Amino acid sequence: MATGTVGRRVGYSAAVGSLSRAELDALVDEAVVDCYDDDEQLTGLFTMIEDNLAVPFTAQVLGVEVTVRRIDLRHGGVVAICHRGRIRQAIGILDLPLPEPPSEGWEWIEAYRHWAGE
Repeated sequence: MATGTVGRRVGYSAAVGSLSRAELDALVDEAVVDCYDDDEQLTGLFTMIEDNLAVPFTAQVLGVEVTVRRIDLRHGGVVAICHRGRIRQAIGILDLPLPEPPSEGWEWIEAYRHWAGE
């Protein structure tokens, strides 16, 4: 598990199907198999999210529709790069409400949430 988090999280919960603790543990284990510390584990989870999450997709952020075009690793956390017109903003992936139905690969976000202790 992560020993700390950076920044303050709003705490949106994703409207997705629930995975069991065993399923989440298995996903985390797959992502961090050769990792030695929290930074490497975070990078492993980011890589799985980046490789498996289908982008672009739209999401609602504070009542405004945005397009998530990519995922990035910044300031010790995974962020979604959200676009609306010419405006671009990085939003913590754990704070991003996922659409219904969720984008393919959503389970990796839930694995990251589980690893982060949220």
